[in-house]
Amino acid sequence: MKISMAADHGGIHLKDHIKAYLTAQGHQIEDVGTYTTDSCDYADFAYPAARLLAEGKVDRAIFICSTGIGISIAANKVHGVRCALCSEPYSAEMTRRHNDANALAMGALCIGTNMAEKICDVFLSTDFEGGRHSRRVGKIHEIEAKEA
Repeated sequence: MKISMAADHGGIHLKDHIKAYLTAQGHQIEDVGTYTTDSCDYADFAYPAARLLAEGKVDRAIFICSTGIGISIAANKVHGVRCALCSEPYSAEMTRRHNDANALAMGALCIGTNMAEKICDVFLSTDFEGGRHSRRVGKIHEIEAKEA
């Protein structure tokens, strides 16, 4: 699977860990930064990773900042991105099954590397159920179209 990744200075260490973990599994990672621990703004990195997803250049995206909140808000501003902030595997499973989320956000100060690996594994391996959930995701697309 091709995955874009983005983090700010608060999420760089977890991003680098997850990048190595997923690369070892055979995933192709498009890392848009940050690449240092120098203070930076999460939106500057969320946007290019989200654009890659919205343009279909990657299959999924993973965003990491200190809490996961700010970077997920920024990612969700890009039309076509459905980013869910997850701190445990059940939410990662349900957001794929019911919301067809195509992006995952995590908080580096909220979870450890082992939990992040489990969340990513579930998020990347769970399929969208469709059915009644398709109608609901369709309504999200309708909202996006009205706001375009």
